[in-house]
Amino acid sequence: MRAANLRFDVSLPNLCDATPQVFTRITEYVAINAALGERMDSFELNKIAGAILFTLLVYLGVQNLGDIMFSTQPADPTAYVVEGVVEEGAPVVASVAEVVVPISELLQTASIEKGEKVAKKCVSCHNFDIGGANKIGPALWGIVDRDIGATDGFNYSDALAGHGGVWDYEALNGFLENPKKYAVGTNMAFAGLRKAKDRANIIAYLDSLKAQ
Repeated sequence: MRAANLRFDVSLPNLCDATPQVFTRITEYVAINAALGERMDSFELNKIAGAILFTLLVYLGVQNLGDIMFSTQPADPTAYVVEGVVEEGAPVVASVAEVVVPISELLQTASIEKGEKVAKKCVSCHNFDIGGANKIGPALWGIVDRDIGATDGFNYSDALAGHGGVWDYEALNGFLENPKKYAVGTNMAFAGLRKAKDRANIIAYLDSLKAQ
């Protein structure tokens, strides 16, 4: 009789799942050869032992490699912070409000020269000269403490014509910061001066535009 040949139809990617099948095939191979009366010599036994050892080494190696390649780490809660979301139980830190310095205090250190430079942004729409004519906007000589919406010969929007009050420091500061917010419906296209120091400087310059 002819001894049975040992053959494994197992591909490397499926080796880990097929390991029990390999041992089953080896057991069947030994049993078949015993039934056929074949006596396995030491070379055959060495082949079987080598196959078992090789299978175990590859199985362990692939398993460890998979653990290394696909290892997972616990999620870090601070890895990505979503603004505005407060974690439950976390201490709430009160936001610090921006300190608003009164315009009267800023005017104490304001610069007329710097204010004149800031006013250059406005020369295309306003005239700053004594006796100067109105342009797109009203002439601004002597504007400080003048009635709001009262420049002779200028057609004001309803928002300013009916506003009331005078252009004192506070009124000028509010208007220069955000014209459309201060006088809703104004035709003033200028977005405003966000820096309080710039507003103080230009108000100091406007205050200088009057008869001495």
